[in-house]
Amino acid sequence: MRRAFALALLLAVSACGKADNQPGPGNVTVGEARALDEAAEMIEDRRPAAAATAAATPPPSTVTPAASAS
Repeated sequence: MRRAFALALLLAVSACGKADNQPGPGNVTVGEARALDEAAEMIEDRRPAAAATAAATPPPSTVTPAASAS
């Protein structure tokens, strides 16, 4: 009896969350919003820090070409 009650309680609680196809923020479903958040996080994790990018970029050349004598 106790086991059946625990199982029923578990099933009832698991049904409390929003379904993936319910409306979410910004005219997208909850599932789409979750997927967009995960994709944005993956892109941010792959992007190097601004300081690392700035240090790897060489400064532009300031050497001017020599004038040809004619």
